[in-house]
Amino acid sequence: MKKTKTKILTVLVLILLAGIYYYVKLPAINIHADGFWMFLLVVIAAVAVFYIGRRRLFRKEDIKASGIAKGLIGLFLLVVAVYLAGTLLSSPIINAKKYQKLLNVENGDFQTDIKELSFDQIPLLDRDSATLLGNRKMGSMVDMVSQFEVDELYSQINYQDKPVRVSPLRYANVIKWFTNQSEGIPAYIRIDMTTQSTELVMLDEGMKYSTSEYFNRNIHRHLRFRYPTYIFGELSFEIDDNGVPYWVAPVKKFNIGLFGGETVGRVVLCNAITGETEDYAIDEVPEWIDHAYDADLLVQLYDYYGTLKHGFFNSILSQKDCLKTTDGYNYLAIDDDVWVYTGVTSVNEDQSNVGFVLMNQRTMETKFYEVEGATENSAMSSAEGQVQNLHYKATFPLLLNISGEPTYFIALKDDAGLVKKYAMVNVQKYQVVAIGDTVSKCEESYTELMQENGIETDDSSAAKETKTITGAITKVAQGVVDGDSHFYVMVEGSDEIFDVSVVNFIDIIKYDVGQQVTMEYQKGEKTNVVLSLNGEEKNPIKEEEDEETDSNDEAAVPEEK
Repeated sequence: MKKTKTKILTVLVLILLAGIYYYVKLPAINIHADGFWMFLLVVIAAVAVFYIGRRRLFRKEDIKASGIAKGLIGLFLLVVAVYLAGTLLSSPIINAKKYQKLLNVENGDFQTDIKELSFDQIPLLDRDSATLLGNRKMGSMVDMVSQFEVDELYSQINYQDKPVRVSPLRYANVIKWFTNQSEGIPAYIRIDMTTQSTELVMLDEGMKYSTSEYFNRNIHRHLRFRYPTYIFGELSFEIDDNGVPYWVAPVKKFNIGLFGGETVGRVVLCNAITGETEDYAIDEVPEWIDHAYDADLLVQLYDYYGTLKHGFFNSILSQKDCLKTTDGYNYLAIDDDVWVYTGVTSVNEDQSNVGFVLMNQRTMETKFYEVEGATENSAMSSAEGQVQNLHYKATFPLLLNISGEPTYFIALKDDAGLVKKYAMVNVQKYQVVAIGDTVSKCEESYTELMQENGIETDDSSAAKETKTITGAITKVAQGVVDGDSHFYVMVEGSDEIFDVSVVNFIDIIKYDVGQQVTMEYQKGEKTNVVLSLNGEEKNPIKEEEDEETDSNDEAAVPEEK
């Protein structure tokens, strides 16, 4: 009877230990998960050690004489052998062609696919700058800063057609969790990447599920208990079109053997406030989701595509036709999706790109653009060289279409991590570098430099449709943009706003509500840019100044011999 109780107690202890291990490590109960095999090995090893110790089988002869001991050791070695064999049979060494075909890459047209962005659509902040702004905003919230801090996630998403970064708050420590967990996390940070405005968004009800929670409300544990067989990828934090916070959990899919050919098969959404979950197949994911595929996964898939065209050993030895992504990536917002951008270069790591790729983080759609030019690092060095006396550091570039030219857009930051200037570097002629204190001034300087260097560009007036409107003024407001005065006009019969620059059209100050005007303009995102006012195309005084400047410049240039 006593031996029976001891055996039962032993089994219960082993089950308890296995349960604790599972609760802490949270392995997926799935043969494709590395963690499952580790869990299996730990359990077998624990049982074997406990049995051998209990039976005092400390000599090799004793173990050989025990069928159970030999069986446990044999089972352990068998599991190790299966794991190692599965790893080898799933690797690119044996399955190079399968890995190379995981990603379907199409050739894209730069002019068609990459539209010119208005300045209110260009993301100016990288993750580090967003972190500084978020921490600064949190530091100003005196009533909350002692209890919470900002999580380091800062996911880049599109929110209401604007690129933003969002990150939840987290409990400052265990004590702060204990005193606040009943109410949950009350807010998240939202940063507009174009205006750099930072907002602490307060919630009507606190978030009960996050990475800083403990026990069953920890988001990883919550998802594991709901979906014990799912192998989750990197979690991201997003908000829907109504500002409701969600955790986005991609579910890994293995297409080659036990552990190889990782892509995404499903996506689980978890409401950060209520904990309610929704499970979607990858092709049914809601359009507001921006992070079904992790950027690092997409870059790895393209590297497989570029390096394994002629097999694994070619990618190591002769490296014929092998291409790879450059060191780093950035994000572009196109058609309300977030695309990962990175350059493509040869594996020999020269200083030039053969093109670049865009990879959709929601659909995995990938397009290659054959645009030869400088690598991102070369462009960054070129931009830093223009301000070397200020010791500014360049951020990883963003690829833009400026007047039809592929252009690296770079933010230049000081030692404190604050953005001080902006640079535009021509991809194909990276010695053409423009610097400006604002994006608009940087673009103006860049356009002039391209003309001076003989780079043919699309005339902005010709590239965009010009429209005309005539009507009585119904409203006038004044503002200052980059140090220049602008009048914002509305006319009868239209709900649109027209931006009239005082520098170019000085006569606008004579107009008032009720007067008739005729304006030629180009459509913009928020305002329409006026190109002519009542037939006047440019301020005559400004023209004279420009002509005088041009003549002085010509006089300063010595005649060629």
